[in-house]
Amino acid sequence: MATVTYEKASRIYPGSERPAVNELNLEIGDGEFLVLVGPSGCGKSTSLRMLAGLEDVDRGRILINDKDVTHLPPKSRDIAMVFQNYALYPHMTVYENMAFALKLRKTPKAEIDRAVKEAAGLLQLEEYLTRKPKALSGGQRQRVAMGRAIVRQPQVFLMDEPLSNLDAKLRVQTRSQIATLQAKLGVTTVYVTHDQVEAMTMGHRVAVMLDGVLQQVDTPRALYDTPGNVFVAGFMGSPAMNIKTVALTESGATFGALAVPLTREQVAAAQGGDGKVTIGFRPEAAEVVTEQAGALPVVVDLVEDLGSDANVYGHSDLGGTQERFVVRTERRYMPSMGETVYIRPNPEAIHVFNAGTGARI
Repeated sequence: MATVTYEKASRIYPGSERPAVNELNLEIGDGEFLVLVGPSGCGKSTSLRMLAGLEDVDRGRILINDKDVTHLPPKSRDIAMVFQNYALYPHMTVYENMAFALKLRKTPKAEIDRAVKEAAGLLQLEEYLTRKPKALSGGQRQRVAMGRAIVRQPQVFLMDEPLSNLDAKLRVQTRSQIATLQAKLGVTTVYVTHDQVEAMTMGHRVAVMLDGVLQQVDTPRALYDTPGNVFVAGFMGSPAMNIKTVALTESGATFGALAVPLTREQVAAAQGGDGKVTIGFRPEAAEVVTEQAGALPVVVDLVEDLGSDANVYGHSDLGGTQERFVVRTERRYMPSMGETVYIRPNPEAIHVFNAGTGARI
């Protein structure tokens, strides 16, 4: 097991002016499950490949257990990587795929057999050991790829979007298996995904990236409850947070007929936003009300019936602009499409950001 440290690590691809990863500072604890998340092209996979030794580090350095591995070849880093496309040898059986790395190390046959069968037991693959990858489902192939990593007993597991090729139901099932397995093995794990639901449900901590820059790293709950800036607020959570830039007054902010009170300190911190302030509230932090006074009228465009509750999508006229909103409501209060409803956010669940910088206030 090991700690991992990125110290101002940067990767600049030839011919590109902007770094793919820009001065990444990140410490990953021994036995921690850290998820790197962000939109496509944000630098999360490049960060992982830098740790694996598959991408150069142009500036800064990377340490595993306080040992500088920045310029070491991948085979000298004692890491195991699970890829998006499984990367199994098609001509080998499941047993041979899982045993391959140990055979290269000239590990004794008895030890190989014990390690493979132990990993197969953990992953419920015992009955598939004699099959070849083409005879397996996507989920089974992914478990074989996991098994191949486990038998090596590396210091660090690296996983690059390992569930993206699976269907929705299998993805949910497999992510819980991976999280349970990591907890059982206790191996330091860095996991890359673009799916924020995966990030929220799997990681001990989540690192959010945008344009090669680390935006925030914290527990999933802290990221959800106290996002550090507008991007993190909008990225984490499904459906996304309602975020609008509105007029700033001496006492708060105004959404048309809806007044949002702010503290004196928040109003002061919002100055410099050109008379504007950015306000956010999550779909579950607003309620649909019958009284119109002090509520925001929203015309319903779509209702997602989720069984136990529903997501109501709609639009409202704010200063001549049609702005989109989504609120979560109990199933018994589901409105109809085209109906006008009135929503009121919970004042205690409002998120406030500087309109100029996007930073949390």
